[in-house]
Amino acid sequence: MAPALCEAANMRDMQGRSVKGRTLWGTDIQPADANFRVLVVGGIHGDEMSSSSLVFHWIGLAQTPPSDMSLNIHWRFVPSLNPDGLFAKPSRRTNANGVDLNRNFPTPNWARDAKDYWETRTKRDPRRWPGNKPLSEPESRFLLEQMDSFKPNLIVSVHAPYGVLDFDGPSVPPSKLGRLYLDQVGIFPGSLGNYGGIHKRVPVVTIELPSASRMPQDAETRQMWMDLLRWTSERLGPSVTAATHSH
Repeated sequence: MAPALCEAANMRDMQGRSVKGRTLWGTDIQPADANFRVLVVGGIHGDEMSSSSLVFHWIGLAQTPPSDMSLNIHWRFVPSLNPDGLFAKPSRRTNANGVDLNRNFPTPNWARDAKDYWETRTKRDPRRWPGNKPLSEPESRFLLEQMDSFKPNLIVSVHAPYGVLDFDGPSVPPSKLGRLYLDQVGIFPGSLGNYGGIHKRVPVVTIELPSASRMPQDAETRQMWMDLLRWTSERLGPSVTAATHSH
């Protein structure tokens, strides 16, 4: 990822801080007549560098939307939710407190399920420690505040390296984005997909890039973006239009 790409993204301080006090940066791309809100989050796991890079590339693409879109989308991009994990040497999945942020969201029955899942299914894998309680971490609290204030109609969460597409929540999921095909991997206690998609009823598209350290080719990055736009317009657009007309 070139420094110019980062500079062109016009990042602003989103008034969130990591455990170690690092700024949580984000940017908004908002047409005047926006009628749909999408929150795109990368780097929930600090060792999935490609996920943050993809978000920066998509910020560039979002600046020139296709003219034939039925939706005017207000995008909010947060490329790196876990900068402490990203800048650790070596980079690490968890935040500075050793918590897997993608298991720290307040899903129903978290107290019962999250610890049990961690102990029995992950065999106490330290990379997947959910924390002592939901929202124990400033980074997960920040994302929850973003969801509450921005009120996205869609959340896109970018990960690596499983090379699949996952989906939680209402609506028909996208069958593929670029070369990534839908493979719904299950419901995890405390995950963003579970919290946003199942509990809050906001569709959550989870992208798992094929490599944590290597970006897809530019053409592939663009194809995934165009597929996301097409699906959003076809599947989520009509419900927004109907809601607008009913008011």
